[in-house]
Amino acid sequence: MRVLSGIQPSGRLHIGNYFGAMRQHLEMQAKHECFYFIADYHALTSNPSPQAVAEYTLAVAMDYMALGLDAEKTVFWRQSDMPEVTELTWLLSCVTPMSLLQKCVSYKDKIAQGLSPNHGLFAYPVLQAADILIFQSDLVPVGADQKQHIEVTRDIAMRFNNAYGEVFKIPEDHIIESVAVVPGIDGRKMSKSYGNTIEIFEPEKSIRSKVMKIVTDSTPVDATKDPDKCNVFALLKLFAPAQELAEWGQRYRAGGMGYGEAKKRLAELVIEHFKPYRQKRAELEGNPQIVDAMLKKGAERARAVASPTLLAARKAIGLGERR
Repeated sequence: MRVLSGIQPSGRLHIGNYFGAMRQHLEMQAKHECFYFIADYHALTSNPSPQAVAEYTLAVAMDYMALGLDAEKTVFWRQSDMPEVTELTWLLSCVTPMSLLQKCVSYKDKIAQGLSPNHGLFAYPVLQAADILIFQSDLVPVGADQKQHIEVTRDIAMRFNNAYGEVFKIPEDHIIESVAVVPGIDGRKMSKSYGNTIEIFEPEKSIRSKVMKIVTDSTPVDATKDPDKCNVFALLKLFAPAQELAEWGQRYRAGGMGYGEAKKRLAELVIEHFKPYRQKRAELEGNPQIVDAMLKKGAERARAVASPTLLAARKAIGLGERR
C-alpha cells in the first residue's frame, strides 16, 4: 500500500504531535510504501515570517530523522521542492465547486480562532487533494477530526475522473488509532497555536519547568483525587508502564499525595522516553547540510513518481505535453 501524509512546519514539534501522528508514521514504514512531506506551502496560510518557515521546516525534518525515519526506504521531502503539486492544484481547482469548500469545518474553525480568511486558507483542501492524488495514494492516515479532508479529496478526484476519464486513484482514509486528547500545560488540547506545548527535544530543564506548571485542581494533599480528571495523569498514561500507572491510580484514590509528586515523575518519564534520540538530533542540528541534501534527494524521488500523474491530468484536460 502507498501511504501519503504531511506535517506542517508551523512550530517546534511536541509530544502531542508525536502521539497524535509521528509515532504511527514511523511504525508504518515497516509495512508500507510511505511518502511523507513537510507541508511548507500549507504553513503559509497563517502568514509566518520567512525565518520561521525555514527554521521550522528544517527542525521538523531533523525531528523525524532523529526519531527513526528511514530516508532510504521512505520518500521524505519539502512540499515546496515539488512544483508539480501546485500545477495540479490549479487543474483540480477548476473542477472544485465553491460549495464544497464552503462546507469545510476546518476553515470555519480557523476563522473562529482569529486567523485571517485569506484565499489560501479557504482553498487549502484543493492543495491537500493535489498532494494526495498526484501520488496515486492508497491510504492517507489522519485523525478522526480530519476525515472530512479525505472526503473532499475523494469528491474532487471523482469529479475530475467523471469529466475527463480515470486519471486518479480514489484514496481511502486510514484513521489513526488515537490516544485521548493530549492535554497541554494549561489543560486545553496541546497545540502550538495555544502556546501550551512540551516540545519533544527542548532542553531537559525546560521540560521539567513546563511539567511543573501543568494546571491541576485545588484538591488538598490529604484528600482523594480522581485520576480520570487530572491533566498530569492523562500524560502519565502516555509514558508510564502499565503497572506503574496502576500504582499512580491507587495513590490518587487513596489520598495523601500531592500533584507535585506526579509531576516530577512525569518529567522524568518524558525525558527518559526521548533520551535515546537526543544524540542523533544534536548531530543533525550540527550538520544541517546533511538534512537539506536528504530532503532534496527525497524531492527528486517524489517528482519521479508524481510527474506521470500530472502529465496524464494535463493530457486528459487538453493541455498536451509539458516542455
